[in-house]
Amino acid sequence: MDVVLLRLDAPLMSFGSVVVDHHNKTDPLPYRAMLTGLVANALGLTRRQEPQLAALQARIRYAARRDRKGDVLVDYQTVDFDPAGPMAGDLGWTTRGRLEERRGGEASDGTHIRLRHYLADAIVTVAITLIPAGEQPSLRVVSDALRSPSRPLFLGRKCCVPSGPVWLGTAEASSLREAIEAVPRVGGLRVGDAARGDQEGLQAVWPLEEGGEESHTRVWGRVEDRDAENSVHVGRRMYLEGLVHPPGPDHTIDAGKGSVFPEAP
Repeated sequence: MDVVLLRLDAPLMSFGSVVVDHHNKTDPLPYRAMLTGLVANALGLTRRQEPQLAALQARIRYAARRDRKGDVLVDYQTVDFDPAGPMAGDLGWTTRGRLEERRGGEASDGTHIRLRHYLADAIVTVAITLIPAGEQPSLRVVSDALRSPSRPLFLGRKCCVPSGPVWLGTAEASSLREAIEAVPRVGGLRVGDAARGDQEGLQAVWPLEEGGEESHTRVWGRVEDRDAENSVHVGRRMYLEGLVHPPGPDHTIDAGKGSVFPEAP
């Protein structure tokens, strides 16, 4: 299969997990909904294009690995929703890019507390493909969009700006697991990071149907799709979690150096 390779590297990233009370936690690896949003943003789609977002999400298949674990950072946030409070007349930015005044209701008085979790100083490598391959957008269109996005990209939340281009390259592989295992490790990591030695395995997830050594993997059910119309997470897809052993950072392969797609006439 043809795959697009991504390198997610940022001071802060957030891969949304199950929200419990006011804790917005993050998982160590991205979900399909987050990758759908990343690709959709690169393509120039908007939140209101629910049919296109749903169709794109249904086609995405991926595998991901942790090159650097990073640290969990918890951001303590408060928002005053009291309609009679000192912030009642303040303005705020909306997701539609317009200013609006804070408005409250009878049930929204008081201070709302949120604990948002981030991954600080983490690096993740991802391989993406689209199934079926014959529909639009094609994998080549997605690759070109991620290489030269329509809008600035972010990794989970708008404040999570990448340290560099997320597009790493394209490659051919027999499976998504093989694709992420062939990409060389990140060089220059600190002692104590996940990838400090070339012989150590890196935590990774890949689709259950690709299989793996049962003694070295576990099944991970991930609630990872987003119902954009109703703004809720739905679905549960099964993955295998295990270790992959990519080559060292000095190893060179075709991935990341060009495109497997033929040049346009």
